[in-house]
Amino acid sequence: MKSKFFAFTLFAATAGVIAFYPTLQNLAIAKPAVNQTTHPITTTSPIATVSEKRAKIEVVFALDTTSSMSGLIQAAKENIWSIASTMASAQPAPEIKMGLVAFRDRGDSYITRVTDLSPDLDSMYATLMDYQAEGGGDGPESVNQALFDAVHKISWSQDKDSYRVIFLVGDAPPHMDYQNEQQYPQTLKDALSKGIVVNTIQAGDDPFTQTEWRRIAQLNQGSFFQVEQSGQAVAVATPFDERLASLSKEMDKTRMFYGTEEKRKALAAKSAATDKLNAVSSDAALAKRAAFNASAAGEGNFLAESELVDDISSGRVDLETVAPAALPAPLQAMEKEEQAKVIKETAEKREALRTQIAELSRQRQEFIEQRLKDSGTEEETLDYKIYSTVKAQAAEKGIVYESAPAY
Repeated sequence: MKSKFFAFTLFAATAGVIAFYPTLQNLAIAKPAVNQTTHPITTTSPIATVSEKRAKIEVVFALDTTSSMSGLIQAAKENIWSIASTMASAQPAPEIKMGLVAFRDRGDSYITRVTDLSPDLDSMYATLMDYQAEGGGDGPESVNQALFDAVHKISWSQDKDSYRVIFLVGDAPPHMDYQNEQQYPQTLKDALSKGIVVNTIQAGDDPFTQTEWRRIAQLNQGSFFQVEQSGQAVAVATPFDERLASLSKEMDKTRMFYGTEEKRKALAAKSAATDKLNAVSSDAALAKRAAFNASAAGEGNFLAESELVDDISSGRVDLETVAPAALPAPLQAMEKEEQAKVIKETAEKREALRTQIAELSRQRQEFIEQRLKDSGTEEETLDYKIYSTVKAQAAEKGIVYESAPAY
């Protein structure tokens, strides 16, 4: 029987401009004046500027998307932002990329679907939102193919100091009877040679799955842990969620994406993902996203590759060198002085929003921690188990976690 995913935590990116401007989806590129000299954009991405100074965390979830996994997939959707925020709390603030390998089995509508590593968590999650939990039913699944693709079809970095990790999530053991595919013992050797840790998360209590999941983790020097079929993720409504959700949307509106035609096409896809997020995300999901985007490690997701306010206010780009046709439509008709004023005011508004989000997120975190402490269930949650695993493994790369997992 088919079980649909319900997209509560939608990862999407907003190609927004300041509150009273239209979105870039309606961007009309004005032609420059006849005698006006224009220059190509010479911008350095904020992420490229800081990434060399930051630790790198690369995370891929190899996720069973068959019918029996609908409960855990929903839990993952609700908590991907908190997982990202937990990873963002490391010292020094890391550059975070995430990817996904969705898998089923032969005879289903697909065997695997790969979403490569990217700092754009919004768009990655918008892709996940479109999946439906269906298929399977014969017990074992194509786990061997999923692990192979996670190791060999993902663009892992070569940096020896990067923390590279795969979380294999499922409730059924691998098919070991398929003759024309590489089986997991060899794939795990390949992962070790690439410096990739493989951790396994078993949903449910099937003993055959547990045997295989434990062996997979042991062969790769990873960790194994078990959760209920529902995922055991933290789901605590707080009095701060609604306000944080509102602030998240307001901060999105301070973004002014700009650039070449090619860049604008890429950002148009992010705008489409924004519509999904704002239409169906819960306040709790948006609150978690706000906390992540307001963090130093969340810049890659929030700013993307070409964001005018940050580029100008940081001094990386001189407004005089930006071709008028590359600007957001509302700025194109303005004089340079007015453009500079709008950008300055928008930067100040964004900083004020960041401050509010940081304070409310702190209060929200304390509220949830107290609830979990009172219930005595914190260490049983999916959030805590992932946090504990990441904390121990990332320490070997010099990435230190001192706070509790983010919720």
